[in-house]
Amino acid sequence: MKTVKLEEIVRQKDPELKQVVEQLARGEVREAIQNLDRQGRVHEIHGHDERIAAIAKEYAKSPENTLVVSPDNRSRMEINARVHAELQRSGLVSNDEHRIRTLVPRQDLTGADRTWAERYEVGDVLRYSRASKETGIGKGEYAQVKSIDAPKNRLTVEQQDGTERTYDPRRQQGVSVFREEMRSLSPGDRIQFTAPANELKVANRELGTINGIDEDGRLRLKMDGGRAVELDPFKHPHLDHGYAMTSHSSQGQTADRVLIHVDTELGAKDLLNSRMAYVSVSRGRYDAQIYTNNASMLGQELSRDVSHSPALQQETVAPKIEPQTTHTNQISQGFGLGL
Repeated sequence: MKTVKLEEIVRQKDPELKQVVEQLARGEVREAIQNLDRQGRVHEIHGHDERIAAIAKEYAKSPENTLVVSPDNRSRMEINARVHAELQRSGLVSNDEHRIRTLVPRQDLTGADRTWAERYEVGDVLRYSRASKETGIGKGEYAQVKSIDAPKNRLTVEQQDGTERTYDPRRQQGVSVFREEMRSLSPGDRIQFTAPANELKVANRELGTINGIDEDGRLRLKMDGGRAVELDPFKHPHLDHGYAMTSHSSQGQTADRVLIHVDTELGAKDLLNSRMAYVSVSRGRYDAQIYTNNASMLGQELSRDVSHSPALQQETVAPKIEPQTTHTNQISQGFGLGL
């Protein structure tokens, strides 16, 4: 059988950026970062808020086909919110905001954690990908944690129809755990799906733009592939702003320009590694800009060999965003979970 071997990087159209990506592919991280610095593509801004603001302003200068990559969920959410506000100030996104509840994965929980009641929190939203005759919970159902009995390792959850179930989490497989968080969406916003929507034929992490929001809260989207999609966020709560992604989620994405946030003092050090460096920089066709608090430490931090890191690397969880009261239009219903 004849085979084809791809030996040349073809995504990068800028020769200098392509050279950097080739260095990263060979594991020459320090040399690649030095190369980016010589090209004027590394920006040192010490203050966290100032750095996030600089990324948002740079995004707003040329939002078309620009992607922001950040290693952790906390900074990703901060960047998304700041870009949203910056685009509103520049008139590229409407000031008519709609508040919706979304589900954000609790990525601090490993598979083993989900078998112990004490690792859950009251208010967590659970989605079951497997049915269980023992617990009486069906495949695809949602429930919300109402109480926790840690000594007996028992969870009490309320299903969408109001039924309460109490069970040992060791007896229920296929559970995904989410937190509810509010998002302000406006016409013109970029949006991403954080879980597949099979009935809409939309894949996980697929991106689109909000063309309009109806009075009943339905979103009218134009997906990046050109398709028009309409959805009820009450039925499809796995949504988020689509300006910034974690490096893990950005795999498979391509943009003309990528803006990369790297805080060398990030507590979750395992998220800063050679894989993050390669994936993030290689998302850009024509440009990649890094924003960091410490340019001199950048090469060292991103040189960390991911193969020597723990097998289960977790992204940090973002703080809950409290609802605000200054929005033009609000969608306030929950998920039918007694909220």
